Amino acid sequence: MAEKILKAGIERKKGWLYYLDKNLNVYRVKMVRGGEKKKAGERPELVLKSDMKRDENYLYYVDKQGDIARVKASRGGTARKGKKRRGAGAKKKVVAKKKKAAKKKTARKAKKKVAKKAKKKKAAGKKRTAKRAKKGARKARKAPARRKKAA
Repeated sequence: MAEKILKAGIERKKGWLYYLDKNLNVYRVKMVRGGEKKKAGERPELVLKSDMKRDENYLYYVDKQGDIARVKASRGGTARKGKKRRGAGAKKKVVAKKKKAAKKKTARKAKKKVAKKAKKKKAAGKKRTAKRAKKGARKARKAPARRKKAA
């Protein structure tokens, strides 16, 4: 949960962005909406000067009541924690799942390889029969028709 570190009571207005600098001073700047452009002379306004120091382990913000609050920063997130908390059974399941996926992948690759070989073999067979047909046609043209001997 968040903890309030300074009761500022800043009145927040619509269309303004409130933020904190490194010394936890509160600034506000006019928000730019779609299609609008930032005006040249617009600079952030200092709303409250606090001169406090930040702690690296916390995130600081201006809450809805206009006070400065902080919350513990979660470094690494819940995903990292979740992996550490897994038991031995869960790890085995993950390993088994990975092995199963790898087997499927290798089976698919082998199937593709066999199909590719069969395709090549079929193409080679077609070439061979075409060559034989050509060869037969050439022989027929070269050799004259044999005459039967008259008896």
